[in-house]
Amino acid sequence: MLVDDHGIVRQGLRLLIEQEDDLVVVAEVSDGREAVQLARKLLPDIVLMDVSMPHLNGIDAGVQIMSEHPSIKILLLSAFCERGFVTEALQANVAGYVLKDSAVEELVHAIRVVLADEQYLSPKVAGIVVSEYRSKCLSNSPYLPPNQISSKERELIQILAEGHSAKEAARTLHISIKTVDARRRVLMEKLSVNSLANLTKYAIREGLTTVD
Repeated sequence: MLVDDHGIVRQGLRLLIEQEDDLVVVAEVSDGREAVQLARKLLPDIVLMDVSMPHLNGIDAGVQIMSEHPSIKILLLSAFCERGFVTEALQANVAGYVLKDSAVEELVHAIRVVLADEQYLSPKVAGIVVSEYRSKCLSNSPYLPPNQISSKERELIQILAEGHSAKEAARTLHISIKTVDARRRVLMEKLSVNSLANLTKYAIREGLTTVD
């Protein structure tokens, strides 16, 4: 199953993947929430999913899919290899992380590796992992790592960081506006931020959303 909010990217990926005799694209979707819902129905072997998408990013969507169906492999595809994105992906226990500037051969290879129950990281991503391990950047971060925030809190951060109102967040998460406000206050206290702007900066810094 292909998940990317850019139609031309999905079409290109489908054409490339279906040149392989043993690979079939069973569906295309443009949204993380839609991906979670469709994965329940189709149970694909692998979900090739963009990291940065509106409403629900690829990492959190992948976590939800894997929590319901552990057999489904999540292979993330991203234009970004910043520390926040890579760290979040690995903490989510996805099967692989491939950069969009990779060659077609690498993407197909990554798909086959993941389907063989192994993990795959693009060389640049693997380099970041090694560098992160050596420098222990996370232990020196003044912010609370996203893996110490609940999935519901992560969703709320992304929704608010993308400019949606408390009312819209309440409707999306099926909770009251009062609950949204209460969770936002708790989050800001947890993260030691004092404004929505700083909360948005945190979301971008840690790869929960992007500025595009």
